[in-house]
Amino acid sequence: MAPSSLFQLSGTCNNYPWGKKGKQSLAAQLCAQTPGLDFQIEDDKFYSEMWFGDYPDFPARQLETGEELKDVLAKNKDQLLGKKVVDKFDAQLPFLPKILSIAKALPLQIHPNKELSEKLHAKDPQSFTDPNHKPEIAVALGKFEVFAGFKPLAQIEPLFKLKPLQQFVPEGTTQWTDKTLREVTRSLLKASEDTVKQVQKQLVAIDKSQFGDAGYVVDMLPRLQDQYGPEDAGSLVALLCMNFLTFEAGDAIYVPADGIHAYLSGDIVECMARSNNVLNTGFCPPADRNSADLFADTLTFKAHSRDDVYLPSSTYKKSKSGKTVVYAPPMSEFNMLKTDLTKAGESDELEAVDGPGVMIVTGGEGTLKAEGKEFPLKSGFIFYVAPGAAVRFETQSTLQVHMAVI
Repeated sequence: MAPSSLFQLSGTCNNYPWGKKGKQSLAAQLCAQTPGLDFQIEDDKFYSEMWFGDYPDFPARQLETGEELKDVLAKNKDQLLGKKVVDKFDAQLPFLPKILSIAKALPLQIHPNKELSEKLHAKDPQSFTDPNHKPEIAVALGKFEVFAGFKPLAQIEPLFKLKPLQQFVPEGTTQWTDKTLREVTRSLLKASEDTVKQVQKQLVAIDKSQFGDAGYVVDMLPRLQDQYGPEDAGSLVALLCMNFLTFEAGDAIYVPADGIHAYLSGDIVECMARSNNVLNTGFCPPADRNSADLFADTLTFKAHSRDDVYLPSSTYKKSKSGKTVVYAPPMSEFNMLKTDLTKAGESDELEAVDGPGVMIVTGGEGTLKAEGKEFPLKSGFIFYVAPGAAVRFETQSTLQVHMAVI
């Protein structure tokens, strides 16, 4: 018997040490609010992410049956995925949505492009579990701090004229280019722990005025040292070379494949192409780091300013009342919708599309109407929406829904 075109899901929480603790974690709160689950939040445990896609690492499940989403989809491909996904994306959800609750910096990382992912997966399938690329977006649910992309070269070059940093600049450099930045990044990441520790000690002793507009380097270095120690080179790469950005609820960023980034704090809705491939080189134990040479060689320098990272929203054309916006990254796998109903009696209806969607309630409560049925909505409720199903949201208070769609 084929399932309904709309059914409720449960997500899976994980426990990376950069996550928030206990009930401070929104990811844990939303997991705990899924009806019918025996998920208990432990006060001394870290809760970092809730996944709710069909990727096997931390799978979503059909709430009513407990069956993994990937198995439900495999048995009902035409109905639940639609021709576009079956033909173009190998009959799998091409996106992976998550909630992240971040207490300290995630590893300094890039996601390899498709060509490199295929090579890494073939060589080491245990570490690189699929052959796909992993461009991603993050939509802030509150204050969100992140290191993302490189600063303009004109802002980086003056910092490396400071005496402790001159040793990392290639000899004979007269004018900085992206090639210079690649080699500086490589040198920082390959420096010995003693060298990194000494450089950080020297930097905090320099008068803040010598950093120009980057005076925050001196202020933030102790914070990162407290998280990962004074010998982690990730602090130098992030503070000296990368954009440090602060966003508020509703702001979003786009990180392309090969885009360097490290999320620092906040709660976000994250969505990416269907992959879990990553190269880590900082803000993590040495045993967890990938090759600094591979990392440096993979950098593509697509993002070189705040404007290159920021992803604006626009009114969603298939929204009947205009209360839904869309974040549309420059990739084919997905868009992210955000519906905000702010007072009693408000509603919005989203027209049907020819691909699937996965939605999560990130605030408030209300009702969901589709195909003549009505479902209650509360924070943490997750639903799968099949192609061809129009949905209507209503509230008697407030309601916020995020939905990944084709």
